[in-house]
Amino acid sequence: MSRRNSNTLVVPQARGAIEQLKTEAAQQLGVAFSQDGYNGNLSTRDAGSIGGYITKKLVQIAEQQLGQRNF
Repeated sequence: MSRRNSNTLVVPQARGAIEQLKTEAAQQLGVAFSQDGYNGNLSTRDAGSIGGYITKKLVQIAEQQLGQRNF
């Protein structure tokens, strides 16, 4: 049985934007976020807060894009 890595980006070119969203989320929430890429010391609560913030921002971006479409 093969395992799929859930961290694989569908659009690899988006990696920079995703990293920027993570950093922005951590700053907005006052969470210490490591610049060297290792964040294994984050609490579950902080990691969840960052994930929730990112999800909220991505939904806002999608809503803006959908709002600009002419169907």
